[in-house]
Amino acid sequence: MAVANPAAPVPPDAEQRFPIRIQTPMILRIFGVQRGEKAMVTLTSEALDARFGWSRAHVPLADITRWDISGPWNPITALGVRRSVRGGDLTFGGSTHGGVQVHFRVRPKILIFRPPSLYLTVDDLVGLGEALRARGIPGEDLRDPAARA
Repeated sequence: MAVANPAAPVPPDAEQRFPIRIQTPMILRIFGVQRGEKAMVTLTSEALDARFGWSRAHVPLADITRWDISGPWNPITALGVRRSVRGGDLTFGGSTHGGVQVHFRVRPKILIFRPPSLYLTVDDLVGLGEALRARGIPGEDLRDPAARA
């Protein structure tokens, strides 16, 4: 099992793990979130599996159409398990630094919702995007170049 590392390319058929960045652990405990296994995105050759405390999403890669990186965000709208009022998107948000939004062809059931996309605030935004690209899923970094640090 490989942990994401931008300096070491990983074959697209290998399992990769991307920890979700935890900015304020005390606040996120109400969602059952702690560091480690309870705040992680795992990418295999077949699926994306995201775990954020008590919440979990399992999506076959064939059902992901594209990805985008955006952020940084306001803490009021970024932290926790959140559902967008406008688009119905779901967020597994541990920090405000930004997230990778994965868009779905077939809306998976996550909790009680069927969102059109899911935001994941992993530590290595670019690494997750590139791992998805290596598996044939197109995407782009939409952040202002000054915010990409």
